[in-house]
Amino acid sequence: MAQSKSTRAQHAWEAGRSAADNEYVRRLIEDEDLRDNLQDAYRSAKKAYARINNGKRPTKAIMEDRKVHKELRRAAESLREASDQLRGKRDRHTARNLIVIGIVGAVLAIVLSEDLRKALLDRMFGAEEEFEYTSTTTPAPAAAE
Repeated sequence: MAQSKSTRAQHAWEAGRSAADNEYVRRLIEDEDLRDNLQDAYRSAKKAYARINNGKRPTKAIMEDRKVHKELRRAAESLREASDQLRGKRDRHTARNLIVIGIVGAVLAIVLSEDLRKALLDRMFGAEEEFEYTSTTTPAPAAAE
């Protein structure tokens, strides 16, 4: 039996309401980066699929075609980022990036600043002692001609 229009409309309204209350759907609507990652994954997967189905044997394309590998890798990375965003994970490389930036900055500062280099060497090996060298040997007399 067919449902009445009001019952179908009521079910549609309830389905839309439950989708709006779903936190994943809400994140998808609100988070532009998440949508971009999902679109990138879709485009990369579509390109890889097109290269696999270009008339050659699919197994050969999957095993040997570097462009297929690149597109599949890009799709997987985009999906991983989207998954992390959906689960609410922060960028997992933030701490590592900060450490690398700090190390690079410190190295550049040491290379470019002579005063900083001297201070670092003094801390590592102690202050440089200046001394005057005096020989305890006497020079050999010049041979008379």
